[in-house]
Amino acid sequence: MEHKIVMAGFGGQGIMAIGQLTTYAGMVEGKHVSWLPSYGPEMRGGTANCAVIISDTPVSAPTVTASTAGIIMNAPSLDKFEPEALPGAKFFINSSLIDRKIQRDDIEGFYIPVNDIAAEIGNPKVANIVMLGAFLEITKVVSPETVLKVFTKVFGENKAKFIPMNQKAMEEGSKYAKKQRVNA
Repeated sequence: MEHKIVMAGFGGQGIMAIGQLTTYAGMVEGKHVSWLPSYGPEMRGGTANCAVIISDTPVSAPTVTASTAGIIMNAPSLDKFEPEALPGAKFFINSSLIDRKIQRDDIEGFYIPVNDIAAEIGNPKVANIVMLGAFLEITKVVSPETVLKVFTKVFGENKAKFIPMNQKAMEEGSKYAKKQRVNA
């Protein structure tokens, strides 16, 4: 199975961080991986996206021109990447910031109010991790346990103190996604 994932939003929303976490977790789980970042002209506040490929077979190219899944954190990213998705793709939409639904009927949409959930658990900075938890609950691309295991490998040992907050954020995202899937 090959997962071609686009993760996109504004610079500063932690898009590259969740891309790196997912990719590193895939590598630790023995999968073939690729992570290709792309930044707009401004870092914070500009556009940022990354292409992540997690596969059971070697990855031939790091680019994602047709995605099987998307983590979409802002409206401009939805406008840009929705047309490029493969039929059957699963798109995870930050409904805290995006007020429109997916326009294609051949893509499955999951609307997660990640900013609101992150604020409820006490740290608005973990909205990206809430989204990652929702994404992993539905797609099972990598395990959340592996993501937590590689956290310090990606961010350094001095960030280990943030693991409990990030674990809580992933759990809340996972719970919301489960609830949304049951109600669909």
